[in-house]
Amino acid sequence: MTRVKLCGITSLEDARLCAEHGPWALGLIFVPHSKRRVKLGTAREIASELRREVELVGVFENATLDHVARTAEQVPLSIVQLHGEEGPSYCGEVARRTGAKVMKAVRVRTREQVRGLRAFHTDFHMLDGPGNGESFDWSLARERRSDVPLVVAGGLTPGNVGAAIEATKPFAVDVASGIEASPGVKDPDKVAAFVRAAEGALV
Repeated sequence: MTRVKLCGITSLEDARLCAEHGPWALGLIFVPHSKRRVKLGTAREIASELRREVELVGVFENATLDHVARTAEQVPLSIVQLHGEEGPSYCGEVARRTGAKVMKAVRVRTREQVRGLRAFHTDFHMLDGPGNGESFDWSLARERRSDVPLVVAGGLTPGNVGAAIEATKPFAVDVASGIEASPGVKDPDKVAAFVRAAEGALV
């Protein structure tokens, strides 16, 4: 069964709501300009209550190593997702300094970007859409040719996640805007529908 990561959690209430559906992971965004940025205190509350139930993924973009390490320790995080221009050596250093698993993400526009992930010997790869809740051409996932577990994101909704899973055969799927009532606020019905659709998809 394909695992589910529910991302962009900004409140303990939404974290509890999402955890009720048995996801593999919850995503906490620490990118300053994101509409779904979580406050550090809230992230610590979520971790205190739920870290034994789900993987807690901290999302960073072109952050300093010190900031990532400090946040991973304070929350604490089990997975660090790097969503910027971070290189392989940076990813290795994050793993060394935090003890967390590392997920390297790429916003897919070209097949060369997908092929470039082969240089990252991280715990997970993520293929994401170009932004603004858009999906990427799922057929490009074949260009990765790696044994690193794949997480697929970008424009996923309860209506299309099944097709995305069938096309890419991922380890997990990731959703934020596709399960929201408004940016950073989850819609209970959409959360339930997304998890149900992902679990029922053909792989």
